[in-house]
Amino acid sequence: MRVQFIYPSFERHAQSHPELLEFVPADEYLGGAGLGIASMAAVTPKHIDVAFHDDRVVPFPVDTAPDADLYAFSFFTPAATRAFELADQLRARGKKTVCGGIFPSMMPDEAGKHFDAVVTGEGEGVWDEVLADAQAGKLKPRYRQMQPFDVTKLPPPRVDLYVENESPHLKPDDYPLQLSRGCPLSCDACVIPGTLGKSLRVVPHDMLRQSLANLAKLGKRAALTEDTSFFFYSGARRHFREFLKILRDDPRPSYDKISYVGISAPMILSIDPELLKELIESGVDRFYLVGGFDPITRGAFGWGDPVARAKMERVIDRCQEFKIDPYVSFLVGNDGDDEGVFDRMLDFCAKTKIDKCEFAIMTPYPGTPVWNRMVAEDRIISRTWKHYNDANVTFKPKNMTPERLQRGYVDLWRGFYEGRKDIAGREHHARTVQF
Repeated sequence: MRVQFIYPSFERHAQSHPELLEFVPADEYLGGAGLGIASMAAVTPKHIDVAFHDDRVVPFPVDTAPDADLYAFSFFTPAATRAFELADQLRARGKKTVCGGIFPSMMPDEAGKHFDAVVTGEGEGVWDEVLADAQAGKLKPRYRQMQPFDVTKLPPPRVDLYVENESPHLKPDDYPLQLSRGCPLSCDACVIPGTLGKSLRVVPHDMLRQSLANLAKLGKRAALTEDTSFFFYSGARRHFREFLKILRDDPRPSYDKISYVGISAPMILSIDPELLKELIESGVDRFYLVGGFDPITRGAFGWGDPVARAKMERVIDRCQEFKIDPYVSFLVGNDGDDEGVFDRMLDFCAKTKIDKCEFAIMTPYPGTPVWNRMVAEDRIISRTWKHYNDANVTFKPKNMTPERLQRGYVDLWRGFYEGRKDIAGREHHARTVQF
């Protein structure tokens, strides 16, 4: 049996708005594929042949597609448009298809219109059943493991499949490393509780150690994505500190080990100085500071609360004090944002002397609390999934028109980066993520 994994392409910010390239000093950079396919390939029995195709690098050749018994997709919302296109074409040619990942988990009925089978939630526990059914020609429309998967049974993801498909011109230098699964928080626009559950489960250190070693062999760094709510929980923090010891014992130079740690403003203010020192000693020199989902950033920029603004300035001061580069992701379009939000953000950047950041439009991803609320309020204005890429307005904002929000998003990029082309290519950190 042969399984062909496909990671479908999606519209990036500069593809949605080519004018951004006129003033944003960014290298051409392609982030690593999500871990969904690498994780499923890792639990595929060894007697089954697997192949991987990154549709972002080279469009998948449907007419001359490699022969396979099953074509398996994993994708998030902005890639759904392309995933449906490819799946429809494959099925028209008599091929069997299955999908999983964030969008299929949150919108299984929508995905089910285009795929023979849809896997929702964590796929490891049902993958053997999917493969057996595919081989027998009896795929079911839905597969779901009812209980959270036992993370102690996880093997390291097959990131090597991704590296084999890299292009010389689009070559990630890091790949995600998942320290935990699930999250007990309920952030408006987050899909983690809906896809991985609300119980936070930490990945065993032995698996993390092996994953780091695998990345080192491939010449890649680890990226700790923004699902790092473990900073708030004492037991998970202990697990994280043990991981930092593993990272510290890694003999590679600091810059070669880890690219960033995803984090929020409240997390930065709550971390004790000793943990910050441990982060630095382990090679961490960059925070990917995600804004727009917490009361500090919403208050500081949405309605200009001076107390929240002072806290946000303290966040940047703390990063700079410990020499951890704060790469800030600013989110615009929350219900508390008025037309003054754009000026407040640019004024903050100037005052705190941030030299690199990114801007995103609040996006009501399907299945999240904000999506459910906006559907109920009849505020969704687009279901063109490729536009759900943080660069397009897909809903009716509360305090401005969709056109004003769209224009303000472009103006933020221009206002921050115009005239800063001298920093382009100065170092990797000058790049914008997935730009």
